[in-house]
Amino acid sequence: MHIGLVGLGKMGGNMRTRMRNAGLTVVGYDRDPDVSDVGSLAELVEQLPSPKVVWVMVPHGEPTHSTIAELNELLSEGDVVVDGGNSRWTDDELHAEMLGEKKIGFVDCGVSGGVWGLENGYALMAGGDAADIAKVQPAFDALRPDAENGFVHAGKTGAGHFSKMVHNGIEYAMMQAYAEGYELLEKVDMVDNVAEVLNSWRVGTVVRSWLLDLLVKALEDDPGLSQIRGYAEDSGEGRWTVEAAIENAVPAPTIAASLFARFVSRQDESPAMQAVAAMRQQFGGHAVRATQESPDVPPA
Repeated sequence: MHIGLVGLGKMGGNMRTRMRNAGLTVVGYDRDPDVSDVGSLAELVEQLPSPKVVWVMVPHGEPTHSTIAELNELLSEGDVVVDGGNSRWTDDELHAEMLGEKKIGFVDCGVSGGVWGLENGYALMAGGDAADIAKVQPAFDALRPDAENGFVHAGKTGAGHFSKMVHNGIEYAMMQAYAEGYELLEKVDMVDNVAEVLNSWRVGTVVRSWLLDLLVKALEDDPGLSQIRGYAEDSGEGRWTVEAAIENAVPAPTIAASLFARFVSRQDESPAMQAVAAMRQQFGGHAVRATQESPDVPPA
């Protein structure tokens, strides 16, 4: 199979290597000429045989939209565009409609695996017509972890990215639970080796997972996590999951709480907790700390 790949960053570059290792011919394009195989999208398209398949791995939103709009001008009937970034499923419907006017196929594909995907393979969740999926299948087979698992045709257009969105929402909640457990273990005096406690959970327990493996590795690399500030961004998919839950009247309190916890991490001083402290002082005379006072020093 010949395939074009747009975006050769942390994931895209590894995906190019994994597909090439599986015997696929991959033409990669990136704005960074040091990693790009060609000088432009037009040159990439010219080097592909028909029907052409172009996989897009760029940031969601305007970068993805502008890339697909340019491909719409360069591709022809029967070709296929795959959006493998973290686009919102509502964008998929717009892109499929735009490409469909020229009878260009569109596949949305949620991709999970991060920087470890080159070695371990990627979990792939695809949405779109079966005929378009079939044109991309050799790439799916090259990228997924093995021949039996790791790929699903989730449904119609948007289903792939919607599935990946829910996956990431669950990921938020799992990470938050591990993080809170870690903090509690660190807080008490009776536990001498927190990292080894977490390590012991990795085999035989019901809470074992790859995320736990990665937390243990992080603690091995940086005991106490002293080199990392407690600030966590959100890529957008946690918000979209909560919004979708609201729209569909699905209770998702755990995922919602994990999203809000990330917002808390970005506040050096929480206005909400300032208000809580003020109310406690007002109704109960409870002591409060001055703004310049160290949180480790008991109030006078």
